[in-house]
Amino acid sequence: MENLSDDEDINKSWENIEENIKTSAKESLCLQELKQHKPWFDEECLSLLDQRKQAKMQWMHDPSQINVNNLNNVRLGASRHFRTYKKAYLKAKIEELETNSKDIRDLYRGINDFKKGYQPRINIVKDDKDDLVADSHSILTRWRNYFSPILNLRGVHDVRQTETQKAEPLVPESSASDIELVIENLKVTNHQVLIKYQQN
Repeated sequence: MENLSDDEDINKSWENIEENIKTSAKESLCLQELKQHKPWFDEECLSLLDQRKQAKMQWMHDPSQINVNNLNNVRLGASRHFRTYKKAYLKAKIEELETNSKDIRDLYRGINDFKKGYQPRINIVKDDKDDLVADSHSILTRWRNYFSPILNLRGVHDVRQTETQKAEPLVPESSASDIELVIENLKVTNHQVLIKYQQN
């Protein structure tokens, strides 16, 4: 801009600079794809979205009560329309799954896939140096190296049978007379509880 002469058009120069900035940004940052709308989002929904944007722009330029009421009405109408269309689409999709599914498992799998959308499994683990590993061979190697010392205890074969000790039972074994005594006490206790209940 500093090198412009007086006879050059400043608007034309600005357009060239703007175009160069956009081109270099696309090359360095990569062009981001526009967000795709849901399958139920049709032309009518798009026009309602445009109406909502227009109503908001009018309200921003002139925040009068008329524009506030208009914006609220357009928002309510658009939201109601979106909900109705989405419900109808979901109902049709579930009916389609019901007719095309062979068994109940297939139906539930289809509903879950439909609700969540496509979510690729990401198999990434950290290796022992805290670097991310993504290929299957490296992941298997990492898991093998991780679990090998945990599951394969060293020195197990050195332990002799004679060195193992049998654990003593914590509670001594009950005799038949002990069991009879406990049962008699239960009968007496239950009888006393029943008498107190009847008195109350």
